Amino acid sequence: MVRFLIWIEGDATGWACSNCRWRFPVPTLLGEEAKSAYDRLADVSFREHKCQVETSLSAAKQETNRNADTAFADRARILIKRGYKPKVAVELVLHEVKMEHGYDQRIMEKARADAEDFLLKVRKGLI
Repeated sequence: MVRFLIWIEGDATGWACSNCRWRFPVPTLLGEEAKSAYDRLADVSFREHKCQVETSLSAAKQETNRNADTAFADRARILIKRGYKPKVAVELVLHEVKMEHGYDQRIMEKARADAEDFLLKVRKGLI
């Protein structure tokens, strides 16, 4: 399976592997030069790590399902906080989902439904 270096935010903000639980968390209080060095170190560490196959794929699927309902909205909110307009943020998240899940139609249909729901809530002022 193809793996990618992805950026995650939350409890463990930093770079992560799209295929396994490998993380490269951000140290606190980085200056601009340190951020650049951090990105280079993360890239090297990512290339060198060996993905560990999950012993229980069903456990990973259950974790994904628990987070699936809020994942789309959370990702869109992060982009909006960074200055993107809601419609642009939704389009970017849809593009990311398409890239992450290899054009899986079932996942894309759910993401599109989540996008419509998110934009509807934004228009109504609920978000």
